[in-house]
Amino acid sequence: MKRAKRIYILLIVLAVVCAATFAVMQMEEYKEKINNTDEIILAISADSVTALSWEYDSESISLHKDEGWIYDDDETFPVDDDLVNELLEQFEEFGASFIIEEVEDYSQYGLDDPECTIWIETEDDSYEIIVGDYSNMDSQRYVSIGDGNAYLVSTDPMDTFEITIEDLIKNDDTPSFDSVTEISFEGEENYTIVYEEESENTYCESDVYFAEIGGESKPLDTTKVNSYINNIRYLNLSDYMTYNADEADLSEYGLDDPELTITIDYTYEDEDGEEVSDTFVMTVSRDPEEITAAEESDEDEDTTVTAYVRIGESQFVYKVSSAAYEELMAASYDDLRHSEVLTADFDGIYQIDIFLEGSVYSITSEGESGDYTYYYEDEELDMSDLTDAIESLTASSFTDEEPTEKEEISLTVYLDNENYPKILIELYRYDGSYCLAMVDREPVSLVKRSSVVDLIEAVNSIVLS
Repeated sequence: MKRAKRIYILLIVLAVVCAATFAVMQMEEYKEKINNTDEIILAISADSVTALSWEYDSESISLHKDEGWIYDDDETFPVDDDLVNELLEQFEEFGASFIIEEVEDYSQYGLDDPECTIWIETEDDSYEIIVGDYSNMDSQRYVSIGDGNAYLVSTDPMDTFEITIEDLIKNDDTPSFDSVTEISFEGEENYTIVYEEESENTYCESDVYFAEIGGESKPLDTTKVNSYINNIRYLNLSDYMTYNADEADLSEYGLDDPELTITIDYTYEDEDGEEVSDTFVMTVSRDPEEITAAEESDEDEDTTVTAYVRIGESQFVYKVSSAAYEELMAASYDDLRHSEVLTADFDGIYQIDIFLEGSVYSITSEGESGDYTYYYEDEELDMSDLTDAIESLTASSFTDEEPTEKEEISLTVYLDNENYPKILIELYRYDGSYCLAMVDREPVSLVKRSSVVDLIEAVNSIVLS
């Protein structure tokens, strides 16, 4: 009896071993069906696609084409056709690196519970693309297209399809503004900036932007104006409040009566190399409730603001940061004018007459414009301290006040410039911290008194040496 029982147990063990051996042999046979390939497994022209949908995680997005791409759940949603076409382009020549034939267990490739499923329809065919696990060993993705095989593909669909519908929105664009000809502002200040090279209205060679104010053409700081244009060019237009704004929405966001309207005329070259003129308009406003609250409150205005912008007649309304709002609103003449009291290029200065404490001192030069050697009473000068001191005379604030206190120092600067042969700069005491700067008898700005003291010391180091 015991002997029969042992034989029975041995037979069971043998059966298990045989089954395991058979399974291993089958697995080896199965593994042998994984082959290298350079086969194009899908060739779908993006232009032929009439519908596209996909699911991953909790996202489900469906689009159809009618001239342009339309979002099935909201036909007013502005779909970016170029972005959809970029999704489809990978399937025009969708190639595999490995083919696994006659798949018996899709779960080992993550294809039974896929990462993403993509459906593509054309007028003639429909396709289902199942995206499975990522093979870290091969750095490729497992994919099934319903032909009984599994594939390792070098182009991972998840690189592009792991998105939400908001990623496909067609936001407004801001131009590169390669050549701006005019900028107009409507708001707290209404004026126009014009672009003009080699103008007779300035003695600073780099000045090309001029504010047209009160019938006068006033030079602006080129760097400041270009920086302002770039603030618009690179403005982040991604946080939209609505893409279908009506009159009620514009009123809610303060854009029915904006704080500032910016109009930029510019030119660019089209694909044929022809110059084309165009106009860009942006409106800017704070939240109306915040404006009202600020007007009724005595609190410091340096607080975080809620602000919105709109491009032209677009139905988009975008929310912008407090910093972006402040940059856009810094559009006044004082915001964009030169801060320096003297804006002339020092290479073009050939003489400086200095009036200090009742005495006049003249710094003269020899040579040509751009290569002057300077002298005081026949002694050659190192001008670095003096030029640094003059360049440091910058506006802490602008003013039209006339001086009422004592003159500290004045400079008559002679330029190699037919339109502006000389400039008179006068610096008057204002208070303990500031001096008032006059240029050609016109009040300009308040400058730090310490900067004026540095200028006087620089002059004394020359004339008293």
